[in-house]
Amino acid sequence: MRLALVRHVTQAEDSLKISLVGGPTAVIEIAGLRILTDPTFDPPSDYRNTKGPSLTKTHGPALTQEQVVPIDVVLASHEHYDNLDRAGREFLKTAHRVYTTHEVAEQFDDNVVGLTEYQAVEAPLPSGGTMTITAVPAQHGPDGVWQRIGPVIGFVLTADGLPTIYVSGDNSSLEVIEEVENKLGPVDVAVLFVGGPSFADLGDGAYVTLSNEMALEVAQRILPDAIIVPVHQDSWAHFTQDAAGIRALFDDEGLGSKIAVLQPGEAAEIPFTRVR
Repeated sequence: MRLALVRHVTQAEDSLKISLVGGPTAVIEIAGLRILTDPTFDPPSDYRNTKGPSLTKTHGPALTQEQVVPIDVVLASHEHYDNLDRAGREFLKTAHRVYTTHEVAEQFDDNVVGLTEYQAVEAPLPSGGTMTITAVPAQHGPDGVWQRIGPVIGFVLTADGLPTIYVSGDNSSLEVIEEVENKLGPVDVAVLFVGGPSFADLGDGAYVTLSNEMALEVAQRILPDAIIVPVHQDSWAHFTQDAAGIRALFDDEGLGSKIAVLQPGEAAEIPFTRVR
């Protein structure tokens, strides 16, 4: 699969387009299918989190729910407020098809389906054929932390002739990414949840998702052929790193062409050559 990166353009037929709504929320458009990750549509708010530290949302979404619909598939990695806020939970109730953890699914109707790690389901592509959506592991913080704050999953999206897309969810483990790549094959586009969030009351202040430096290691060592799309680094007070930092880091390492750094409301198109 041959890919190139073009920022902020209208989608072509043989392309993957990713639009950042804000935080972990992005619209992935490919082969006529519209996929939404971790819906967060609340305005700036404070949250008391029963499965982790309290959180503060500093900015609302750059795109409204009305601007992102229609959506064919929602991928909800877990239920923390910075990944599934109040408006996001309402969005799940009306979504056509949602894949998430079993813990989230049991709170909703039959349109919300819980997946086990490496369980695969299929979604029809409007352009013909199907996309396989495989749930993959995610470790939300170091040992002793991720067990306390609840389960998370990521996703791998595959279809004949299309790029393989990895959506990490709130994963902080490079070993997990290595495992996913070893089990499911090469990744063409990696949507990585970054931002370097840490909390003093969760132990030693270790990151609970990827840091910018960890994302660079993913690009250099684990997924060297993938284009990296960082998300979940804005709109919340607990992030320690931002989009400008990760762009500078990749540029300094000569990898600026391998990363699509977006501000909320921006989009990147990734053209590809179909393998038939």
